[in-house]
Amino acid sequence: MKRKLLFAERVIYGEGNKAFNAVVPVKICGSFSAEDLHYALRKIQEKHPLLNSFIEVDEKNMPWFVVNEEVSNDIPVRIVARLTDNDWETEVVKEWATLFDTNKGPLMRVVWIKSENMSDLILVMHHCLCDGRTAMSILADLLKIIDNKKVNIGKQPPILSMYDIVPVEILKNKRRIFKAKFKGLLNFILLWLIPVSKKLPERKQDYMINWKLDKELGDQLVSISKSSGVTINTLLCVIILNVFKEIRKEKFFNKIACPVDIRKYMPKINDDSIFAFVSMVALSFDNKLDFISNAKKMQEIINGKVSKLDPHQMIMMFEQSHSSFSYLVDFLKYSKPSNDFLFSNLGRINIAHEYNSFELATIYSPSAVGPFGNTTGFVASTFRGLMDFTFIGNELFIPYDEAVAIKNRIITIIKEQVGHESAIAV
Repeated sequence: MKRKLLFAERVIYGEGNKAFNAVVPVKICGSFSAEDLHYALRKIQEKHPLLNSFIEVDEKNMPWFVVNEEVSNDIPVRIVARLTDNDWETEVVKEWATLFDTNKGPLMRVVWIKSENMSDLILVMHHCLCDGRTAMSILADLLKIIDNKKVNIGKQPPILSMYDIVPVEILKNKRRIFKAKFKGLLNFILLWLIPVSKKLPERKQDYMINWKLDKELGDQLVSISKSSGVTINTLLCVIILNVFKEIRKEKFFNKIACPVDIRKYMPKINDDSIFAFVSMVALSFDNKLDFISNAKKMQEIINGKVSKLDPHQMIMMFEQSHSSFSYLVDFLKYSKPSNDFLFSNLGRINIAHEYNSFELATIYSPSAVGPFGNTTGFVASTFRGLMDFTFIGNELFIPYDEAVAIKNRIITIIKEQVGHESAIAV
């Protein structure tokens, strides 16, 4: 099997010489064997052929996913002794920076931080292969098979071409083809014209800060979002932007980037599909408005932008932009930061936590660090009723001590907002 990387996948892959890894850590109480884990990983590869792949670059410098069906390409497992509850954080930061050998593959590996009755499993996948939604699907299947070898997880046909994700009537529509080519050419011209100083600032130490809200506080925050007519995602955006304004001061851009999961707008792609394409929405808040009014205005902006989203046309346009690849990579790599952070919320993760021989104690919010520009990001998720946050940073952009202050202030503002709404309700 051989499939050319889509443009978005190609941008994430780059030249293959920089790490861009999606990392999913979980904590497990109980025991399972190495044999069970390796068996489960082989079954996952049987379901998803692309998890057996390596990347081959042709004479035109175009990368391709390649699967040699006659040779096994087992997902490797690195075992680490579990000494403390925080060992997983050290390993996550290490895995952000550890390159895959893309010439050999596979593009997934596992770290097993192991003690007698407690484990942390860290799934690591090249981000060009999958997004957070795919990673959750893989995790769910993996746990099912570790628990029961007889469970049937089925097989997921891989995406082999544009026809597998975009309806044929759209792909062959002359107006859409012209529009995609025109925008692709326009992107090329704009990127070619933008002057970029090819001088990279020296990246410093990456770090992560992870925390959870207690259940009562998280539930009250969700209640505020519902009563205000905004999503919890929007409410969190406003909270974090306020904190950045307060703490970052003159370094505050008032701009947040939020990925939009486009699967629900593309019926041919399901939650099990290996897929790594998202759209982005940029948001800011209005300094003249109060907290809730800002959230409502921001929600209107999000709804307006999402309603105009045409992911099929977007993908067609990107596929007409391969000639812009090197210019776009340079722009992403060398341009000065223009936003404060990226915020992604996976929402409620519907994965079982009770199994025959173990319990899934928690899922820590996934993370990824790429080689492009400002690496600051927040990922939120909710599992077993607890809202979890991962704050991703680098000392070059935000010193660690300042990041701790941001985290503490976020929690304080959440408590203040919950208390404020409770007072109003009384």
